[in-house]
Amino acid sequence: MRSESNRSGHMLSLFDFEGRVRDCIDWLMHPSAAIDPVVRAGMAHYQFETLHPFNDGNGRIGRLLIVLQLHLSGVLSEPTLTVSPWFEARRAEYYDRLLAVSTKGDRDGWIKFFTTGVGAAANSTATQLTDLIRVQHELKTRVRKAGLRAENAVRLVDYALAQPIFTIRNVSQHLDVTPARARTLVAQLVAADVLRRYDDSSYGRRFTAPDILAILLR
Repeated sequence: MRSESNRSGHMLSLFDFEGRVRDCIDWLMHPSAAIDPVVRAGMAHYQFETLHPFNDGNGRIGRLLIVLQLHLSGVLSEPTLTVSPWFEARRAEYYDRLLAVSTKGDRDGWIKFFTTGVGAAANSTATQLTDLIRVQHELKTRVRKAGLRAENAVRLVDYALAQPIFTIRNVSQHLDVTPARARTLVAQLVAADVLRRYDDSSYGRRFTAPDILAILLR
């Protein structure tokens, strides 16, 4: 029977491997009130990363599953938590903590590390969202001070928040206006110092709200 190698280097039969993947999915999909949901997410993340079911992208998918599980359990009202920066900045310790569970049974060390990371990520995300709301309000104020009364001008600010880099065609489709009207709206917001060209390409020119982009990239 064909075998699969998990993250810790152990060889599993295909039957055992698929069974463990199913068990992991069941764990993710059926939250228990007996275990704190953040601790549960940490346990599930360890299991997923140990199984390492894909040839590539296990880390990204595993971090996404953290957010989805916290959303499913009601800890997050929206899946807006960004956990990757904190864990990526501590990659070596992250791997060491995961390995220590497999080799030493140090679950407490992993859960402490994991919950610290989720807490720090939550604080960082909350600050980022607060700053985005503030900038959204400031940009709308800037639009009104420029004398742009059209509702679509304000809606374009909201769109720039949801889609930080976009084209005229994107604006036309999202606002349901003609390409000519979309070009006019973008030009007006560029003149009002709300939007700016993102690059110098002559075809498919892209735009952004630099104040929004700066918060997202910091």
